[in-house]
Amino acid sequence: MSIIESLGLSHPIVQAPMAGVSTPAMAAAVSNAGALGSIAVGATDAAGARAMMEAVRARTDRPFNVNLFTHAPARGDPAREAAWLAALTPLFQAYDARPPAALHEIYRSFVEDDAMLAVLVELAPPVVSFHFGLPDPTRIAALKQAGCLLLATATNPAEARAAREAGVDAIVAQGHEAGGHRGAFDPEAPDDQLGTFALTRLLVAQCGLPVIAAGGIMDGQGVRAALALGAVAAQLGTAFIACTESSADEAYRAALAGPGAHHTVMTRAISGRPARCLANRFTAWDSEAALLPPAYPIAYDAGKALNAAAKAKGEGGFGAQWAGQGAPLARAMPAADLIRLLAREMRESA
Repeated sequence: MSIIESLGLSHPIVQAPMAGVSTPAMAAAVSNAGALGSIAVGATDAAGARAMMEAVRARTDRPFNVNLFTHAPARGDPAREAAWLAALTPLFQAYDARPPAALHEIYRSFVEDDAMLAVLVELAPPVVSFHFGLPDPTRIAALKQAGCLLLATATNPAEARAAREAGVDAIVAQGHEAGGHRGAFDPEAPDDQLGTFALTRLLVAQCGLPVIAAGGIMDGQGVRAALALGAVAAQLGTAFIACTESSADEAYRAALAGPGAHHTVMTRAISGRPARCLANRFTAWDSEAALLPPAYPIAYDAGKALNAAAKAKGEGGFGAQWAGQGAPLARAMPAADLIRLLAREMRESA
């Protein structure tokens, strides 16, 4: 039985778990429409994750996905952090603000969060996915014992093989076109920048696990193409940013509908890890400054403070406006309507 059948999905579509954008309402709407909705709990704690999972379950009895950040805990570098804050100071001053006195690791990785593991084992969401790497065997065993189907992002065949050996059930093949953070296990290692289609075919042929294609897929024709390459499903993220249930702010939505959508860029400046973003004020500054930011997610502490200062003055161009290369194809509508539209486009392109 395929994972699509085992989850009882009507459509081979996964709504990507986007921290800061996807919501319980979005996940429930997608799941109720026959696809797999997702929430991202990497940017919250165990109590926040519990509240989000309960909010999804209050809206649907269908399967949904809970996504975790599994990055190596950050190592502080006071000198590098001070230099970064000094470089950002003129930007803060332009909005009558001061940078933080110090930077902190604002997100705790699941690899060391026992409280998060306890909540997941207790509530046992149908699907759990990992981004930025893999947790240790004990955590994987606990989640599998709880009955969770496990997914892991891979950006190359070596990462997919590691996930298979760890006991993961399916691979999310994240092409370089994808919006948001690269799921690379080691952000300092060379990145082969494999595109979605090449990576999907490589993993279908070589990794021995079901593959979910992700990156640049925005419509039913794209989903159909991924399936033709051997993927069991396609994961779409940017396609849902403009949806009614998205928590993207007005500046983000406007940017997605504007010229910046045609010029996405990969940047470390916002968070400290490579991530694909709409071209905006922050990415323009980054291209000129050419500085190495602090480690993820320490750099995010500065990025969020700068965005808050700029927004207070009416400037929305310093946000984490993550988006993939298919961004100009985004369509604004309720998430359930988008699932129905994707399904119709798949049928019409068959």
